[in-house]
Amino acid sequence: MSVFKSLITGAALSLAVATSSIAAGVELNASSTGLAMQGYDPVAYFTEGAPTKGDYRISSVYNDATYRFASEEHKAAFDADPEAYLPQYGGYCAFGAAMGFKFDGDPEYWKIVDGELFLNLSKDIQQRWEEDVPGLIARADDNWVNIESKSPEELQQ
Repeated sequence: MSVFKSLITGAALSLAVATSSIAAGVELNASSTGLAMQGYDPVAYFTEGAPTKGDYRISSVYNDATYRFASEEHKAAFDADPEAYLPQYGGYCAFGAAMGFKFDGDPEYWKIVDGELFLNLSKDIQQRWEEDVPGLIARADDNWVNIESKSPEELQQ
């Protein structure tokens, strides 16, 4: 009987781990544990004007992803209006979305445009994106409709 219990417990644990790793869905760039924006505070971009690591003790869950904040005030602002602070394209790279792909958005390479937060993959990609921000946002917006529900792997086939 104890072998059977161990098998059931192992299966339940495996299912829980598998479910938590896909909880956020492919439309959000989150870690296997559901952590969004690599733990950076989404509100800080708007209030501090800089990427700021959040505190694991100050967090909120929105759309099955966990967001961390540098202060209780930032958490309260986010909780009141999450959509105002979330990065565009689910936190994936804005340049990548313009090209029809989903690449990690690095919270260190960012820009606020017309009150919206955009992340990019790297410094050189950010520089390329900044050469035509309005045009690339328009392309990414058009592409996002078709790629939002696809995994990054599906888009690279």
